[in-house]
Amino acid sequence: MTVIRRNADVWLFLLVAFGASWLIALPLWLGAVRLGTPAFALVGGLMMLTPSLGVLAVWLTRRRGTPLREWARATGLTLGPDRGGTAALLVAALLGVPLLVAVALLVSAAAGVVSLDFAGLSLFRAQLGATLDKVPLDPRVVYALQFVQAVLIAPFLNAIPALGEEWGWRGWLLPRLLGDPAVSSAPGPRRVRPALVLSGVIWGLWHAPLTLKGYNYPALGAWAAALFVGFCVIFGALLGWMRLRSRSVWPAVIAHGSLNAVTGLALLLGDAAAPPNAALAGITGVVGWVLLAAVVLVVYRLRPVTAPR
Repeated sequence: MTVIRRNADVWLFLLVAFGASWLIALPLWLGAVRLGTPAFALVGGLMMLTPSLGVLAVWLTRRRGTPLREWARATGLTLGPDRGGTAALLVAALLGVPLLVAVALLVSAAAGVVSLDFAGLSLFRAQLGATLDKVPLDPRVVYALQFVQAVLIAPFLNAIPALGEEWGWRGWLLPRLLGDPAVSSAPGPRRVRPALVLSGVIWGLWHAPLTLKGYNYPALGAWAAALFVGFCVIFGALLGWMRLRSRSVWPAVIAHGSLNAVTGLALLLGDAAAPPNAALAGITGVVGWVLLAAVVLVVYRLRPVTAPR
């Protein structure tokens, strides 16, 4: 009976998260909104809240008898039993993600899949266009200021929409796929791995209203949806490790917010004459997959995880 109820909870969560995301993305599919516009940013930001709507739907319809304090703890909204360890993971997420993004870009350049233009910042200049002429600063200073802001400030500004996703995917869904911690013993690695992969696939497919339009990999068109699933599985495994190690969703929230802040900015170091192929270069490209996979293997080997209790 518990298994049936747990499965019903998961299906309700997915119905709300996926259904609401497609409804919000309808203007994009009807042609009223285009990729890269301010209206598109609003659509994407609202979509990020839909996994949390799924969590709330489960609580309102099936778990209302659960005390709020217990629900918050079970879904990772607290700092977990070891606040010092969670604080360390928060710092690692804040600084580690930009480091991984930088390393992925340098490895991409070494592999010959991106041409960097540190001296001229031609792609950055092209992106800003006439706006850059209105700023009385050297473009390299402008870029440096933006990068510092993206590393130290933007992850916290991004925390609200990132929480909208992470409370759903890592806070609620991942523990459900592992088995309800209130009734199941902590699973070993053989059960953790399939749950991480499945949650990553679901996370990637949830982006389909955007990625089927070429979001993240414009040159691929609808095939961007399939490629982004692969990235979500690998990066989702790292976010899942943070969640399971800390028993808190907040390190994953900061890591997610940091990724959204620095990824695009890093690629603007490319050469405008030979723009980077996002499918290959950078943290979300194939080169980044290899780097992230190596990091995931190391952290899971050095610091194994179990299900939250």
